[in-house]
Amino acid sequence: MVRVGVVGYGSLGQYLVENILKHPELELVWVWNRTELKGRVDEKFILKDLIDCASGDPDVIVEVAHPDITKQYGAKFLAVADFMIGSPTALANVELETGLAAAAVKNGLYIPSGALWGGEDIRKMSERGTLTGLTVTMRKHPNSFKLNGDLKLKNEQVGSEAVELYHGPVRQLCPLAPNNVNTMAAAAVAASNLGFDKTL
Repeated sequence: MVRVGVVGYGSLGQYLVENILKHPELELVWVWNRTELKGRVDEKFILKDLIDCASGDPDVIVEVAHPDITKQYGAKFLAVADFMIGSPTALANVELETGLAAAAVKNGLYIPSGALWGGEDIRKMSERGTLTGLTVTMRKHPNSFKLNGDLKLKNEQVGSEAVELYHGPVRQLCPLAPNNVNTMAAAAVAASNLGFDKTL
C-alpha cells in the first residue's frame, strides 16, 4: 500500500483524491489546500499546515498547487517522502533546482510528463547525447493565460491576430507564466543536457 499526501485541491487535486480513494493499492493520508477544505474533504484527511507533512507517514507527496509551494516546502517534502512536482516551473529557479536535486538523497524527486507527448523520447535522446536542440511552441487564446510582468501587458494588447508573446529560454519564461508553461518546464527537465537555459 502506497501512502499519498496531496498538496492542492483544485481540479487536478480533486481528481487525484477521488482516484486515490478508489485505488486498492493506494491510501490517502492527507490533503492540504490554501483555502478551507472543511465540507469538501473528510476531516480525517485534512492537513492544516504543510509543516506537518510527515503526518500519516506518506510514501509520496504530490504537489498540484503552485510553484511557490515547491519553493517553500520542497526540501521538507523530500526529507519525509518521495516528492512529485506538479508545478515544474518552480525548477526554473537555479538555486531551487540545485537544492532539490541535492536534497533528493533518501527520497526521489519526480516530474510527471503531463501533457508533454514524447517526453520519454526527449529524455532518451538527451541521455544518448543526440538531442542538440529543443523548441516548444504553445498556442492559446489570450484569455487562457495567467501572466506576470511585461508578458501580461503584451498579452493584454493582443487583438484578433495571432502574435508571438515570447521566444527565448524556458527559464526566463517560467516566472512570467508559472501556471501556463509546466509542459515546457517538463520538456526542459527531460532534456537534461539542454536544461531550462537551452530549451526554447
